[in-house]
Amino acid sequence: MKTKIALMTAVMAFSYSFAQENNHMKSYSQKIDSIVVSEKSKMNEELDNVDKMFQEKKITSEEKQSKRAEIATRYQQNINDKVDAQQSELENATKEMVKNAVLGRRDSVLWRKNEMQLGTDGVKIKLDRRKKTVKDYLQSWQLSVSLTGANLTSKDDPFKFYNQHSDVKNTIINSTNTTLRYENQLGGFTSPFFYRIGLGFRSDRFTPKYDKVFAQENQRLVVDDFSRGNLRRTYLNNSYLMIPLDLRFVLNPEYKVVDGVKYLDNRKSQFSIIAGVYGGTRLFSTIYNRFSNEDSRRIVERERVKQGLNNFVFGGKFGVGYGGFNIFIQKDFTPAFTSDATLKKKYGLQIGIEIANIDF
Repeated sequence: MKTKIALMTAVMAFSYSFAQENNHMKSYSQKIDSIVVSEKSKMNEELDNVDKMFQEKKITSEEKQSKRAEIATRYQQNINDKVDAQQSELENATKEMVKNAVLGRRDSVLWRKNEMQLGTDGVKIKLDRRKKTVKDYLQSWQLSVSLTGANLTSKDDPFKFYNQHSDVKNTIINSTNTTLRYENQLGGFTSPFFYRIGLGFRSDRFTPKYDKVFAQENQRLVVDDFSRGNLRRTYLNNSYLMIPLDLRFVLNPEYKVVDGVKYLDNRKSQFSIIAGVYGGTRLFSTIYNRFSNEDSRRIVERERVKQGLNNFVFGGKFGVGYGGFNIFIQKDFTPAFTSDATLKKKYGLQIGIEIANIDF
C-alpha cells in the first residue's frame, strides 16, 4: 500500500512539473514569435523607405542594394540578440525548476501563496506571493516588529549610551515598536531608493535605580524612595502613537529583466541603509508598583501619570539591514520628560533590532 501511495505521489509530482515545463515552453515560443514579427515589421518599413527613395531617384541602384543589405543585417542581429536574451531567461527558469524539484522547496511547489522564512536575516513572512510579479515587489505593505533598548540622555550628551548618571536603569530590551508601513520605489524600476511611511505603536519602559520608584508629588514627577513594604517590581511605561517616514537605500541591488524591462529584484535579501524621521503623540503613561508587606505578599498599584511628561515626540533614525533583519539607532529630539520631572536625563535614545516583518 505504501509503495502504491509513493508511486502515485511521484506520478502527480512528475505531471505537475511536466505541466509547468510545458507552460514555460509555450510562453517562450510566444515571446520568440512576438520578437520576430515586431522586428520584421520595423525592417519592412525601412526597406519600403529605401525603395521609395530609389523610385524618386534620390539614390542609385548600387546605394539601394547596399542600404537594403545593411538594414537586413542589422535587424537579423537585433532578432538574434533578443532571442538569446529570452533563451538565457528560459535556461535560468529551467534550472530553478529543476532545483526546486530536486530539493523539494515547499514554497515553490505547495506553498506558493504564503511563505515564512527564518534565518540569519530575521523572520520574514510573505503573504499571497502567487499574485505578485517582480514589479509588484517594488511596492508593498509591511508589518514590522522591533525590540529596542530605551535609554535617557541629556541635551549636552545626546548620544551617550548607557549613561551612568541617569536616574533609570540601563536595560538592553525595555521598549517595543510595532509599525504598519507602506514601501514604494523612488524613481525608475532600477532605482535603489525606496520610501516608507507608516503608523505604529511604541512602548517605552523605565525602571528607577537603587530600588526607588516614580511618584507624583506637588504637581511634579519625582524619583523617590519606597517605604511602604518590600518592593518587588516597578516601572514607568510611556506609550506613543507614531508616524515614521524612512528612506531606504539598497547597497547591493540585484536586477531581473522581464519582457525586455529591467527591474530591481526586491524579492532578494539585500543590504540596505535606512534613514528617517518620526513624530508621535503620547497616548498614556502608567506607574506600576508591585510589593509585599505584613498584610499581603502581593500588592499591585497602577497610577496614571498626569504631569512631568511631554505629550509629543519627534526624532530621527539611522540603521543598516539585511533582508528582514535591521539594526538601528533612534534619537528623540524632543525630551520625553518636561521641567516638571526631577530627572537628570530626559531625552530618549534607543538601540533597536527589527526582528520580523510581514509583507502583504
